[in-house]
Amino acid sequence: MARGGPSDREIGRAALAKASWRLLPLFCLGYGVAYMDRVNISFAALQMNQDLHFSAAVYGLGAGLFFLSYAASEVPANLMLLRFGARRWIASIMLAWGALAVGMMFVRTPMQFYLMRLLLGAAEAGFFPGVLFYLTRWFPTEYRGRAISRFYVALPLSSVVMGAIAGTLLGQGGRLGLAGWQWLFLVEGLPAVGLSLVFLVTLPEGPAVARWLTPDERGWIADRLAADEATMGGPDNRRLGEILTDRRVWLLGICNLLILGAGYAFTLSAPAVLQAASHLDAGAIGALVAVGGLLGAPAMLLIAWDSDRRRERHWHVVVPVAMAAAGFIVIGTATASWMALGAYLVIAVCLTAVQGVFWSLPGDVLQGRSAAVGVAAILGIGQVGSFLFPWAFGLARDITGGYQAGLLGLAAPFVAAAAIVLVVRRVGRSNPVPAARLTVV
Repeated sequence: MARGGPSDREIGRAALAKASWRLLPLFCLGYGVAYMDRVNISFAALQMNQDLHFSAAVYGLGAGLFFLSYAASEVPANLMLLRFGARRWIASIMLAWGALAVGMMFVRTPMQFYLMRLLLGAAEAGFFPGVLFYLTRWFPTEYRGRAISRFYVALPLSSVVMGAIAGTLLGQGGRLGLAGWQWLFLVEGLPAVGLSLVFLVTLPEGPAVARWLTPDERGWIADRLAADEATMGGPDNRRLGEILTDRRVWLLGICNLLILGAGYAFTLSAPAVLQAASHLDAGAIGALVAVGGLLGAPAMLLIAWDSDRRRERHWHVVVPVAMAAAGFIVIGTATASWMALGAYLVIAVCLTAVQGVFWSLPGDVLQGRSAAVGVAAILGIGQVGSFLFPWAFGLARDITGGYQAGLLGLAAPFVAAAAIVLVVRRVGRSNPVPAARLTVV
């Protein structure tokens, strides 16, 4: 390096700042749209189930089928990303799921509902695991918790947007001959179609071809990622079967199954649960969901920052998961509406806060091809729970005539998930995360 030139620290800070500002807002927007398109049926159901005569079991099965096809498609989708590249693959799947999300407005029968949810899940499956893997090509291990949380914050923020506009869209019933729930699917499905072009034009395949990085910045990222691989014992490019039988993949996958499955069972029915507990209208319920998102976003960023600072992941997952379990017990036994609404906010914040840190765990123990396949496998295992739990929750509602039994039942998976994380900490402990040496802008 020439005398008077930038130091290695300055080069690294500039490289991470550019990557953060160029990539994370785009992924944040994309994931926000994805999350909205998969769960906006929770608001549509306030009208759709009555208009189409869907029972709670029919709705729960259809809501959960999304995650069954999602689970089956995740590993193949990430292998396709490796084959075709992130830019083209992510743009293609965004176009497909956007068109299917709009197509939900034409559903009329249970079988059509089931088919569209299956197709939507298969189309969207490659986005989240693809982004997680893509970020491992840009951000060294000690910055990954913050990087993931900064795009994952789209989850609570999309709840804010969805909650804010759902009441208005549902109120458009009769315009152009469409029901309110049809307007909701139409308006909330179109952004993915437009964003597919943005991704195709702007997303670089990796640091080596990013024109907005200097040669020194590209070299810094490559050197730091190589050092991470060396710490892990070199590139982890095992065969597919070896990766899929890795004990760490299965432990994290089962943990994800419990957290995601129980979380989606609640999220997909939350508006109806809140309406039954409080008798508020759709607009007020939407505002409450938006508040949960507003509180969850800073909680997610804070817990990820603290996890990176302390170089600790496991307890940062266990604590919010245990608090969510307590929240389900409270909301399932609440005798007053204020108790139920307060418990909902606790659950919403905890479910959001834990996500960024949880998805830092696989990247701490898997590298290279193993990271692409392992993350997709962990997601796929988790999505099986996202199919089973909403269906079971709907069946419990039909059998008992209320939500209390189902809500109390959701506490158990969170207790089990916390226990598994502690097992992972004991017998599958990841290598210590190096101390953070830079501040990411």
